[in-house]
Amino acid sequence: MSAVSTDRVAAWPTAAQLAQQVPAPEGYHYAVPTLADVPALVRAVDDWFPGLAVGNASCFLREPFYTGQVHLANGPDTPEGVDGNFFVLLFKQDAEWAGMLAVERDRDSQVLYGRVGTVGLAHRGAGLSKTFAPLMEAMGVAMGMGMIYSLATLKAPHMQRSFERAGWQLVGVMPGFDREVVESGAVKRVFEAIYVKVLAAQAELLHPGTQGMTPATRSLFRLLYAADAPATPDPGSTPGPVTPNAQGGDAR
Repeated sequence: MSAVSTDRVAAWPTAAQLAQQVPAPEGYHYAVPTLADVPALVRAVDDWFPGLAVGNASCFLREPFYTGQVHLANGPDTPEGVDGNFFVLLFKQDAEWAGMLAVERDRDSQVLYGRVGTVGLAHRGAGLSKTFAPLMEAMGVAMGMGMIYSLATLKAPHMQRSFERAGWQLVGVMPGFDREVVESGAVKRVFEAIYVKVLAAQAELLHPGTQGMTPATRSLFRLLYAADAPATPDPGSTPGPVTPNAQGGDAR
């Protein structure tokens, strides 16, 4: 029987550790919420991101979600035995809350999923959202994760640009993945771009051959991962177009 890795996922990093890796914009700092912060945090997120009332991230508007599944800062009111797989990082300017970034970890696959990031109206333009991708990467590296992924809205290009500048790779556009409340008040299923950043070393990736791929899958694979082209090409097949590849084992 082959050996199976039993690597353990490290604990969530502290706000101070993240600040060392990704300094907050001038005048701002990071904080991890306590149990006492939860009611105000729910109200703040609802104010910062009105369309969040339905869909994938609506859990961040429910107080019991935080007490049962979210890692909270240690304090006299911290629930016993809760080591949540969700993590929320607050952005603060002095005592004022300015925004938040939330992620989810999968311990078994050692993957981090960027769930939601939002900034208060008064603090937009301060560069807080530009820290989202680097912060998620710092969290992933600190915990020994192999890959991070997140979704970006197609309503505006800001987060798309942020991921691309941070070296994340666009691997697709998912139709109807999530639901949002639109301006009319109706609930619509939306398209979102999928970005990934591989933190594991290239040697840890199992590179596929083409035998298990349909022609459509093979073409898409070559388009997205030209540098990782299958090692066993089909007879008579021709390589796909070469595109920049943001994959790599450049964990920082």
